[in-house]
Amino acid sequence: MTPPPLTWLYAPGDRPDVVAKALTCGADVVIVDLEDAVAPDRKEYARAATAELLSAPPPVPVHVRVNALDSGWAAADLAAVAALPGLSGLRLPKATAPRQVVRVARAAAGVPLYPLLESALGVERAYLIAAAHPAVRGIALGEADLRADLGVSGGTGLDFCRSRVVVAARAAGLAPPCQSVHPDTRDLAGLAASCAHGRSLGFLGRAAIHPRQLPVIERAYLPSTAELDAAEAVLKAAAVEQGALALPDGRFVDAAVVAAAQRTLSLSRRP
Repeated sequence: MTPPPLTWLYAPGDRPDVVAKALTCGADVVIVDLEDAVAPDRKEYARAATAELLSAPPPVPVHVRVNALDSGWAAADLAAVAALPGLSGLRLPKATAPRQVVRVARAAAGVPLYPLLESALGVERAYLIAAAHPAVRGIALGEADLRADLGVSGGTGLDFCRSRVVVAARAAGLAPPCQSVHPDTRDLAGLAASCAHGRSLGFLGRAAIHPRQLPVIERAYLPSTAELDAAEAVLKAAAVEQGALALPDGRFVDAAVVAAAQRTLSLSRRP
């Protein structure tokens, strides 16, 4: 089982120097942003700089967050980067309908797609968007826009939406979604607590906006020694006896528990 990515680092597309540094920071995936991080008068430059970057495979997987699909910039973004050899995925902001995803899948044949749900309508259609096309490899929330749309403040106010997207991803056969960014880059304790909460809801990994956040995210989502020991005990017992069984410590083991143990151990095999 290939270990899934845990860290996704955003970098502004109109800052090639920042993108170059991001590629060396240890993130599993770098997301070059052509949307919110780029001012309107810099869109064309950001697009050209990103196309130059992706003209050859970079050292780590690179995704591009194009502009909102109903904006005047998205078509040009897709035309510039969709066929380039260095592109590993497209993140589609403010997705609200399956037809949007299908259109992008046709325009960017073979490119993995990651719709972002950032409105009440997007969340309501989470499963339809997740299952819209085989090119969809994951979905996630954009929490800043979603908070504004719903009028929700901090804390657990978005937990319903978070659980909704986790369930939709699973129902569509996708990997667990990664958490949205933690906007305060200096609040590492708050980031760690938020990651622990996200993990309890079923998220796996998190997007970041600064390299200092990456180690915190990785620690939060990697299994502890106790979790690894428990997973190994489950797999050892399952290898000896088939079907449901009880471990000496009282834990019940069945196929679902074995699958969870396998996922836990896969995370420990990261390079």
